[in-house]
Amino acid sequence: MTDLVQQLATELAVRPNQVEAAIRLIDEGASVPFIARYRKEVTQGLDDTQLRQLDTRLSYLRDLFERREKVIQSLQEQDKLSDDLLARVNAAETKNALEEIYAPYRPKRTSKSFKAKEAGLGAIATQILTEEIEPAQALVGFSHEDYPDLDSQLDAISHIVIDEWAQNIGLSVDLKTIFAKTASLKSSVASEEKKEVGKKFRDYFEFSENLNKLPSHRLLALLRGRQENVLTLKVEGEDHAPLARVETEYALETLQPQARQDFLKQTAKLFWLGKIRPQIEHSLLTEKRLNAENEAMQVFAENLRHLLLSAPAGGRTTLGVDPGIRTGVKLAVVSDSGDVLAHSTIYPFAPKDDKAGSIAELARLCGEFKVDLVAIGNGTASRETESLVAEMMTAHPELKLTRVSVSEAGASVYSASELASQELPELDVSIRGAVSIARRLQDPLAELVKIDPKSIGVGQYQHDVNQTGLAKTLDAVVEDCVNAVGVDVNTASAAILGYIAGLNKSIAQQIVEYRKEHGRFEQRQALKNVPRLGERTFEQAAGFLRIQNGAEPLDASAVHPESYPLVEKIVAAKATTLKDIIGNSEIIRQVHADEFVDDKFGLPTIQDVLAELEKPGRDPRPEFRTAKFREDITEVAQLTEGMQLEGVITNVTNFGAFVDVGVHQDGLIHISELANEFVADPHKVVKPGQIVQVRVLTVDVERQRVNLSMRPEGSAPVKAPRAPRRELTTDARKPQAKRPQNTARANDAVKKPQRAKQEKPQEQKIGGLGALLLQAGIKGSK
Repeated sequence: MTDLVQQLATELAVRPNQVEAAIRLIDEGASVPFIARYRKEVTQGLDDTQLRQLDTRLSYLRDLFERREKVIQSLQEQDKLSDDLLARVNAAETKNALEEIYAPYRPKRTSKSFKAKEAGLGAIATQILTEEIEPAQALVGFSHEDYPDLDSQLDAISHIVIDEWAQNIGLSVDLKTIFAKTASLKSSVASEEKKEVGKKFRDYFEFSENLNKLPSHRLLALLRGRQENVLTLKVEGEDHAPLARVETEYALETLQPQARQDFLKQTAKLFWLGKIRPQIEHSLLTEKRLNAENEAMQVFAENLRHLLLSAPAGGRTTLGVDPGIRTGVKLAVVSDSGDVLAHSTIYPFAPKDDKAGSIAELARLCGEFKVDLVAIGNGTASRETESLVAEMMTAHPELKLTRVSVSEAGASVYSASELASQELPELDVSIRGAVSIARRLQDPLAELVKIDPKSIGVGQYQHDVNQTGLAKTLDAVVEDCVNAVGVDVNTASAAILGYIAGLNKSIAQQIVEYRKEHGRFEQRQALKNVPRLGERTFEQAAGFLRIQNGAEPLDASAVHPESYPLVEKIVAAKATTLKDIIGNSEIIRQVHADEFVDDKFGLPTIQDVLAELEKPGRDPRPEFRTAKFREDITEVAQLTEGMQLEGVITNVTNFGAFVDVGVHQDGLIHISELANEFVADPHKVVKPGQIVQVRVLTVDVERQRVNLSMRPEGSAPVKAPRAPRRELTTDARKPQAKRPQNTARANDAVKKPQRAKQEKPQEQKIGGLGALLLQAGIKGSK
């Protein structure tokens, strides 16, 4: 336990006692949001990011430590645990590294080495290794039915020696380091037939790059190509230096007689080429893949966080529009509280071409229900539908409408889900999509939590990473976002309630059922009447559940019920009332927090309570804004180089950002085009939902690719800062490996937004978020 705490403290750069306190709370069942918000004194101020990292690493390290103990026990039972080996086992920082150390010692009863030893060749192998004797001479008098001749006997001895050398962990580590310096990953097209079906991978049909320098997104693209049987991958590297290292380790050049030296040199080649190099190739590629997957998951998590916390349009009556051609355009009017007021279907396009009737129906719905916002899905026929709505708005200026483009990503997944059937049982599946689009504009967080995050489409190679790890990572993001905003317990769906700290899907559903049967909750304490919602659950959840216009004013804030006595002390000290102090900055700023510190309430809690009293129930999300797309540009073919456009960031990756400029296909701003200075991390420059001004660099109509730039026209290309020079040691003055061929950059085939269309339904495409809900409004004009 001490080692575990110390390692976590080192990784998080915090004190061990902070880690111990956090682990104790986690083991007691406390959630990360609850600890971060309401147990600051206990952890001495660990924030939600640190706690989330601690929670994730705690689980991993506990598994690692448990496996380490089993490995040590096995080595002890085999009488193989030397001080050096024990030190290496204890120093292994990953499960993968631990298994590599243990691999040569893992008991095997079917190996060639084991069978050879069983036949009595073990002692002869030891004699050849330690004595100046010819191998053939050492085998004089040996006889066994499985090894009838000299060649088979020598081959068996080679396997014994190879297994013996494989247990030299220090040598294996050196060989991996040496080989890694020159290792590169080479890809080629699997066959001529694959060139056409796999043309999205054509940048990799003949490609090579140093494995150390290969970026994560490119590796995942290569691995996807191999998964689809379009590409073959091979790790290449130099063999001379590693082989020389083996010969030096066992002084093979000095061995006598010559036949013995020749035999062991040949064995060294088999050891390197047949045993160690394949293991190292696999190890290097596995490590690179795991790192790439981790980066991809973090990219997805960061994008999802910004998407969920993007600005809500708020409680405004909204017309949801789900565009379609043959099946018609689905319409749904949603009230300011999210209730469906009316729905309809219009057919403005072929084959019916009822444009006049469609405009009349749009105007009727907007006028009758006093619609404020028109939310238009950004899928098929979205720009045509938007033009229709624009025409209606021009004909009826008295309606004072604002139209906004909203992502359809995941809408069809929600529409066909069991949750949608429960929420909207009386509506057709197609109409549910329009309802979802409208609600997304009103409150993206409340609506998007109803959908599997992987269906929202803001990931980087999301289907190529460990799905269990990805799901856990994304669920943590959703949980953090939901609790950061808080939810109204009287209007929230079971889907969003299920992410509140301390609650689960079952209890969330119980809250909704209780609400239906007994009416709205008038105060937080009434939640304790919900079946299976006990004191412990209430403690975890209460601070994140809001009750507007209830019996207790503090229930509408993030002040936890356990801190209500503190508020009463503050109110009494200022000789005022709770009603007068809430939102009154003048009074609150006169409060000296340190005067109220006692055994129960520490300074961090008091400061948080005062901040919440000053701005009760404040929403951490930004203010709602809309963007404008050019009305005359609706298709990729209409774009020209140099054109200036306004767009919305839909997806941020390690290699750049995708932007919706209103042409049904997101354009790519390569990382080198994001700013006029070097950019190491695109996430520090742009965020999903951000409205940006871009310039068209290139247009590939055939492949539907658009390259964009945020740099001023005519500005010089940005170069990465040069690494500081350092003196080369003798070992470092070696010939450099050949430069990689066909280095793929912005044109990585599988990076384009439409990639995911070919593997999943359209709602899962990368960058397919269009105007990204709320902030992605098209035409902010009224």
